[in-house]
Amino acid sequence: MSHQPILPGATIGVLGSGQLGRMFAVAARRMGYRVHTLSPAQDSPTGHLADREVTAAYDDLDAVADFARRVDVITFEFENVLSATTDCAARHAPVRPAGGILQICQHRLREKTWLEAQGFPVTPFRRIASFEDLQQAAAALGLPAVLKTAGFGYDGKGQVKLTASDQLDAAWQEMAGAEAVFEAFVPFEREVSVTAARGLDGAFSHWGVVENEHHNHVLDVSTPDAPVSEAVRRQAIEVTRGILDGLDVVGVLCVEFFVGPGDRLLINELAPRPHNSGHFSFDASVTSQFEQQVRAVCGLPLGSTALMRPASMVNLLGDLWQDGEPDWVAALAEPEIKLHLYGKAEARPGRKMGHLVAFGADRDDARNRALNARKALTQQPKT
Repeated sequence: MSHQPILPGATIGVLGSGQLGRMFAVAARRMGYRVHTLSPAQDSPTGHLADREVTAAYDDLDAVADFARRVDVITFEFENVLSATTDCAARHAPVRPAGGILQICQHRLREKTWLEAQGFPVTPFRRIASFEDLQQAAAALGLPAVLKTAGFGYDGKGQVKLTASDQLDAAWQEMAGAEAVFEAFVPFEREVSVTAARGLDGAFSHWGVVENEHHNHVLDVSTPDAPVSEAVRRQAIEVTRGILDGLDVVGVLCVEFFVGPGDRLLINELAPRPHNSGHFSFDASVTSQFEQQVRAVCGLPLGSTALMRPASMVNLLGDLWQDGEPDWVAALAEPEIKLHLYGKAEARPGRKMGHLVAFGADRDDARNRALNARKALTQQPKT
């Protein structure tokens, strides 16, 4: 692999066109790069800021080849891209991280199998290809448990919680015959993540251990400097570095963890791209996860990830629009708030439309400010 840097003025191609690509485009253009994006969508969040938006299916290999020939390097903001797509693109431009990493991370069974084989701590699991497999897994690992589709799932999609044996048949029917993963339910005290970057030269950087709070399986609040022991913090970062090194990642990857009783740390899943739980870094860190992605895939030195001030992020889902446009003036009356909207035309329940980042005297103060600002979006004015 060439270690020659791809310098400002060059063109970066992004497969995918959602909000992660949009924030990546902001960072890339600020650094002097051009950005092209390809996805099946048009008038997309990334496309609004890209120099060129290509609307094509990921399996349209002629379009993918033409796209790749027009850029200097290719990265991702969406991991559910076909192997044929990444293989085709790689014939014309460097693909970072490599397509093989996406193929592991987009498929829960391949991901967990790889992690287990490398000796990383994962929740107990079984491959499910039939109803008989499901019955045997339930007998071996017990209930409660979670049944998940093996591929192409995120934000709680494609999964069913099982608490009793009489639910097995309905759960298997919901899988519609698709390959699945049975995961033992693990009691945990909190969920945390480590988003990290690895450069072409193997350099490693991270944004610390972030505490994540979910609502209906969707990330709701992320706050840096999770209140975990030093042993957990150190292990989470060491495991994350081991994963990035083991996969030979060039770019950004997030590892989501469960922290259980007795400081037991287990990997939930991987995301081989910038992650929702790292959005605070756009405003609060010396170098954001998006700028770091630019630096890594272009072979530039990685930047400092130091947190400049205590901060917290809350997601803004489409539910906030159910009674009309949110009250942005009310939320922004708090001067410690930063607003990010993704340019999506339609607000739907559960759809990520934007986020708020709040600063505070400490992590708890920042979290409270973020939650209060979001609450102000839908409060009725006093009469």
